[in-house]
Amino acid sequence: MHDLSNDNLPPEEEEGNVEYKLKLINPTDSRLEHLVTQMKWRLQEGQGEAIYKIGVEDNGVCAGLTDQELNSTMGTLKSMAEKLGADLTVLREREVDSLVLGERKRVSEVLVRRVPDDQQFLDLRVSVLGNADAGKSTLLGVLTQGQLDNGRGQARLNLFRHLHEIQTGRTSCISHEILGFDSKGNVLNYSELQTSESICSAASKIITFIDLAGHHKYLRTTIFGLTSHHPDFAMLVVAANRGVAGTTREHLGLAMALGVPTIAVVTKIDLCPEAVSDRACRQLEKLLSGAGCGRIPFRVRSEDDVYTAAAGMGGEGSKIVPLFKVSSLSGANLSLLTKFFNVLSPQKNQREQEKLMQELPQFQVDEVFSVPEVGAVVGGTLSHGVITEQNNLIIGPNTEGRYLPVTVTTIQRNRAPCRVVRAGQAASLSLINIDKDDIRKGMVLVSPELKPSCCIQFEATVFLLYHPTSALCPGFQTTVHVGSVRQTAVVEKIHNDTESLNQNEQSVVTFRFVCYPEHLRLSSTLLFRERTTKGIGQITKVFPFTPGERIQKRQRKHSQRSPSSSSPPGYASSDELMSVSSSKRQHVER
Repeated sequence: MHDLSNDNLPPEEEEGNVEYKLKLINPTDSRLEHLVTQMKWRLQEGQGEAIYKIGVEDNGVCAGLTDQELNSTMGTLKSMAEKLGADLTVLREREVDSLVLGERKRVSEVLVRRVPDDQQFLDLRVSVLGNADAGKSTLLGVLTQGQLDNGRGQARLNLFRHLHEIQTGRTSCISHEILGFDSKGNVLNYSELQTSESICSAASKIITFIDLAGHHKYLRTTIFGLTSHHPDFAMLVVAANRGVAGTTREHLGLAMALGVPTIAVVTKIDLCPEAVSDRACRQLEKLLSGAGCGRIPFRVRSEDDVYTAAAGMGGEGSKIVPLFKVSSLSGANLSLLTKFFNVLSPQKNQREQEKLMQELPQFQVDEVFSVPEVGAVVGGTLSHGVITEQNNLIIGPNTEGRYLPVTVTTIQRNRAPCRVVRAGQAASLSLINIDKDDIRKGMVLVSPELKPSCCIQFEATVFLLYHPTSALCPGFQTTVHVGSVRQTAVVEKIHNDTESLNQNEQSVVTFRFVCYPEHLRLSSTLLFRERTTKGIGQITKVFPFTPGERIQKRQRKHSQRSPSSSSPPGYASSDELMSVSSSKRQHVER
């Protein structure tokens, strides 16, 4: 992390979207052409955004420019941006020490953002975490609706999807809201534009907030939102009057385990004295900088801090956690949070995106709908490739382990129609040649050329975070989360000398799904939990499943059972589950 007010910055890097320029005064035509090409490269690295630091040498020395030199340089920079269809926004300026007595020199930081073309705006996804009653939904309502709360939760009503959420004031499902910015950095929300389609058409950058449940009984929904929606950032919300309480630590641990960069926000500062809200900030700072997290909290108190924090979060491996204190009732410091999202850069650069786009399409199904006169609609994230209208794909695996052919008819992103969806983007796809009842969460929509397989059994390198008893043994049943896959699995084998796994130990574990086969990718991150038991791991091996194999196995067992104990093909019977439970008890007693 570095500050523009310092005399020196780190040397300029060839990669990334940050460019240092000492001065740009009356360049020749060939020089201007080279500068335009360079700006185009920086915009590609930032997926449509670039930061220019004017008056700074390539080695990071802030030499500064006089007023006349700075004005001439800004004129050249503007003509470069116009050639690429981009706009300029001056973020901040600072005076620097000059060797010549009495001469005033400045350095400037400028945001260059491309004007949107065919809805190819920059889209960042932010998952919102925190304990129940921390003010998550109210904060999102104020940011996206452009109107302050009335102190009784009016701002959050537009985010709720169920009657019981309105009655209790608690989020129980996953909802999405968008906040847009145009090419000049102006906020686009529902206060001026009535529909999400109009916001997307005018925006150069969209922040998609994924509002997750805070109450502990909805924890599996929260985990599903984190693993399946692949957020770029996580925003941890803490109430100033309650501090770090409830599920706050657990939510932060999930974000850390999945490697999601975190932003911290302390809300409701209007409800308590400043000393109380500062105590909540200190609790949060202690939690973030502790041995389990190892992060560097950075309090954001001014506009200059906003740009310093946003620059510090750039790139993979950053440990900076910006900390904001806001009020959804009075609006205190909300402008700082909005400006932060305006200049926040994506973690992946354009080359990584293009590499993913060259592969065959793979779409993870997170939600399933049935729309009148349209048919089956699936929502999710495209992890690889490109999908266009009228693409012929296959979807699966179903309960028999088979993939079914489908055709994509229409595509929507953020509730706005579009013709194409690219790798890393979330979208909704309408499908024909299939019924809604044949689709479930956790399926994948892929190209037939991939010839995808599925598995009922897999191995993973697992680290056991917490287990209430002495050791985890074979036969233990747990809920496994891998991307959009969420299913009960049984621990079949633990590959170590003791055939058991103690807390804070690591081992290779073989899992078997209880209900039906799933599509899993090697090296995917795995989370599993059962009540207080928690673990994390990485998939190292999958055992291909042959369609019909498990059904035949069940049919053989079915012939040995009485008709009254029969169960649907492909599902575990009550006798089998009792057998697994008995095996589990024997291992525990041993």
